[in-house]
Order: sequence, then structure tokens, then C-alpha cells
Amino acid sequence: MKGLLKSLRESIAHVRATLRLVWRSSPSMTLALGAITLIAALLPLAIGWGGKRIVDAILAGQPNVALGWVGFELGMVAAQATASRGLGLLRSVLGARLGVDVNVAILAKATTMDLADFENSETYDALTKARREASSRPVSLVTEAFQLVQNAITLGGWAVLLFRYSPLAAALLAVAAIPATVAEMRSSKQMFRFRNWRSPDSRKLLYLEHVLANDEHAKEVKIFGLADLFLGRYRDLAERFYREDRGQAVRRAALSHGLSLLATLVFYGTYGSMALAAAAGALTLGSMTLYVTAFRSGQSALGSVLGAIGSIYEHNLYMSNLFRFLETGGKKGESAALALPSDDSDERGIRFDHVTFRYDGKDTPALEDVSLFIPAGESVALVGENGAGKTTFVKLLARLYEPTSGRILLDGRDLRAWDEDALRGRLGVVFQDFAQYQLPVSENVGVGSVGHLTDEARLGRAIERGGASEVIDALPAKGQTQLGRWFKDGTELSGGQWQKVALARAFMREEADILVLDEPTAALDAKAEHAVFQRFRELAEGRTTIVISHRFPTVRMADRILVLEQGKVVEEGTHASLVADAGRYAKMFELQAEGYR
Repeated sequence: MKGLLKSLRESIAHVRATLRLVWRSSPSMTLALGAITLIAALLPLAIGWGGKRIVDAILAGQPNVALGWVGFELGMVAAQATASRGLGLLRSVLGARLGVDVNVAILAKATTMDLADFENSETYDALTKARREASSRPVSLVTEAFQLVQNAITLGGWAVLLFRYSPLAAALLAVAAIPATVAEMRSSKQMFRFRNWRSPDSRKLLYLEHVLANDEHAKEVKIFGLADLFLGRYRDLAERFYREDRGQAVRRAALSHGLSLLATLVFYGTYGSMALAAAAGALTLGSMTLYVTAFRSGQSALGSVLGAIGSIYEHNLYMSNLFRFLETGGKKGESAALALPSDDSDERGIRFDHVTFRYDGKDTPALEDVSLFIPAGESVALVGENGAGKTTFVKLLARLYEPTSGRILLDGRDLRAWDEDALRGRLGVVFQDFAQYQLPVSENVGVGSVGHLTDEARLGRAIERGGASEVIDALPAKGQTQLGRWFKDGTELSGGQWQKVALARAFMREEADILVLDEPTAALDAKAEHAVFQRFRELAEGRTTIVISHRFPTVRMADRILVLEQGKVVEEGTHASLVADAGRYAKMFELQAEGYR
């Protein structure tokens, strides 16, 4: 009993929170829903009373009175149908409104998450759970809550009538339905826990579906013959889910049905006692009709009330995922409260001060005790083998990650003291795994500076600087051409063409004084690469530039080269000085040069 009461309290807590969501979505529709619910709750009582008066009038030989009550009942039935339609319409419209608002809230919360949160499986699971049924559960919970109120009011009216006949009958009505409700709530909780436990496997299922039905993977799936392998894994996992769900459903249905028979036996026992009372003359036929209707309808209303409680409990369990996710505090709020060391405001440039960064779950740091200074306006190249920490260096600078220890300063201020929008507004970045937006060309470039999305002059300059003019001029609708294959009339670009669009996107940030290019020419041929960097050197005049590249003709253009190995800076200098030192850089340069001889 204590467990049941606790569950009911938890359900009510989330009903209140959900009702607040509904009220914020549409106060007028919420009020209308409440008013029509109240009316709909009283109409069955009026219809039942009308039926009693019709029977009594017929037995008393009063045809005109009977016809009057028939008209009354007709009006009540019509009103009930209208209320039912109105409730259905309101629930549908309000549900659509609420679904939009809840999904927007989830996505807005997702935009505040750190990059590390997306790379953390537990946090990503929380996001997946919140999104999984966000469109349906809130409105279902609200619908059930209003139906609970409606049926409770109706039940109260029937209970008053039944109590006049027999207090014992009213008590039996309540007791008979409770076991089925308790069993339903326990089954709901088991199902909720069960689905939460298998959430990682659910994401695996979605991933396999994505691989098999997405153009991003279609080439390799066909070339390497992966269809049977991945489809087999998908089928095995889906079949396992089916067997588990089927077992839960069968057990739940069998238990609920068995317990519901108890309520049926109680009804017919009471029905029999009423029939005997009417036969003995202790009840009028009209009163018996009313009491039988009251008991049957009361039983139905009570079943609906208890069923609604069970459903609310189930919806509540899933809503707990949503509220837990929305109420989770982000790391951004924590960083603002840190006690930051005093900053040297006279310094201009980027300083890494004993910076170490370790990915969650990794023992080996991606960067370890890195200390260096890049003066404003200097051109720096980062080189090293894959996994040396080059891209991590850039992500820390963009504050996509927070250092595990140490600090990073820009112009003498700790990055944690900077407003994030102001900080990132100073950066123009092209990552190796840059995004290929399923948008028109102009927007693919323009999103590099959202505030200037429709600035044609700036778009033109960015496209020219990124070397994408020829690519765009050859497209069917020029800058208005839809890119990608997701939408109608979309045009797919080659890897090198996409890369030029991404470079143009970075050049949209004309105010950015720090340019970061992470393998920006990996998909370009040698001629295009040379042209890009010649143009880049001209455009980067006076700006700080950080270039990550494996190609030494590109690297040697930098003022200074930093060589990273296992997360540490092991060498630094100009191309000439590093070659003369005959160290790690010289060996990498010689290996690459050997390939061209």
C-alpha cells in the first residue's frame, strides 16, 4: 500500500509539471478543455436520470410526460456527442501545439550541451530517452488527467445514487476494481524499467537502420557487401525486442483480464439483488433501471478512473526522463562559478598554460602539459601523426572542451571568462569533418555568419576567397541550388567541391581575427590546394592562423611549426630550422618527399 501511495504521489507531481507545460503552450485551450471536461462529466448523470423518468412515466400511463423526457434525453445525448467531439478536437490541436513546444524545449536544451556531452554515451542516452516519446507522452498525460477528472465527477454522481440503494454495493464497486489497477501500474513500471535498460541497444538498432538507409553509407555498404551483415544484425536485435515485448504484453493482458473478471462477477451479483428487489416490489422499475445504469456506468467510470491512474503513472515514468533531461545543469553554468586567476590584459595572443586534456573513459591524455604562446598575427602549423592531439588542440581553443587541468588564455583572459558567443565570433574554423548542410548553396556558405546570411556582397567575397566561384557558377541554379540528395532537385557535390564551400563558409566571418583550418585541403588536388593557400596567405594578413595539415608544402608556409607527438609538443621552429635539426619533423618531411621522387 505504501508503494502504491508513493507511486500516486509521484504521478501527481509530474501531472502538475506537465499541466504547467500545457498552460504555457495555450492557456485558452487549456481552459476550454477544462470547461468542456466538466460539462461532459455531468451529462451521463443527466441521461441516466432522464431514462429513469421515461420508464416511470410509461408505467404511470403519462405519454406526454414520457415524450418530454425523451426530448430531454435526446438533448443530453446530442450535447454529449458535441462535447465528445469538442474534447477530441481540443486534444488534437493542443497535442500538436504541445508536441512542437516540447520538442523545441528538448532541442533548445541540446544546443546548450557541450561537445563532450554528445560524446558521452550516458548523456546521449538521456537525450534519446527524452526525445523518444516527447511528441506523444505529454499530451497523453494531460488527456488522461482530464479524463480522470471527468470520470471521477461522473463516478461521484453514480456513487451518490448507488449509496441510496445500498452502501455495500457502492463499497463493492470500488474494491472490485482496485486489484486490476495495482497490477496495471506494476506492469507499467516494469515495462518502463525494461525499456530504459535496453536504451543503448535501441540506439544500436537506430544506428544500423541509419547505415542501411542513408546515402552517406550507401557506397561502402554496396562495395563491401555489408548489407547482409548489418541487416542480419538489425533483424536479430529487432526480433529480440519483439520477443521481449510480446512476453511482457501477454503477461500484462493475462493478469489484467483475470482480475477484471472479479469486477464483472461483482456487477452481476449486485444486478441480481436489484432484480430480486424489483420483483418483490421494493424498487420501482424506473429506480431499478437507474440503479443498474448507475452500477454499470459507475463500474465503467471507476474502471476508467483507475485505468487513467495507471496510464498517468505510465506516462509519468516516461515524463520523468523529459523533466530530468530539461532540468539537468550544463557544464557552462559550472564554469562561470570557477575562481579564475587574474589575467594579464596587456598580452595579445593565445596562451596554453600547462594544459592537459583527457577524454572521458581514457587513461592516456590527448594533450599533456602543453605550454606555448602564439602571438597575435602569427601563422602556426600543427603537424603530427593521427591521434597526436592536433584537432583536440583546436577544439580546446574553440572551447568545445574544457581543459582537464591548466588554462587557455586569449589576449590575457582565461577562455572561461569570455562570453562564448564573443569568443567564437573571433574564430573562423574549418574542421576536417565539416558539415555538409542539406541547404541551398547561398545558405551553406552564409551560415558561417548567421547575422549576414542574406548579405549578397559578403557572400560573394566569401565564395571568391574560398575558391568556390567556379563550382557555384556550374550549378543549375547557381547560388540557389539545393545541395545534397535529401530534398527535391538536390545536387550532390564531390568531396573537393564540398570542401571549397566549407572554406567559403569560414571566410564569411570577416571580423574573425583567428583562422583555423583543420586539414582544409584534404579533398583538393595539388593545383587547387596551392591556389587555396596562396589566397589564404593574402587574406590572412594580420590575422592569427592555425593550420593542421599532413602536406608539407602547406606546412612550410607557416611562420612557426609545432610538432605534436602523443599529446606533447616535441619540436617547434620554422621549416628550415626543423629540417636542419634532423629531428622528428625532418624524418616526416623526408618520408613524404621520398614519395615524390
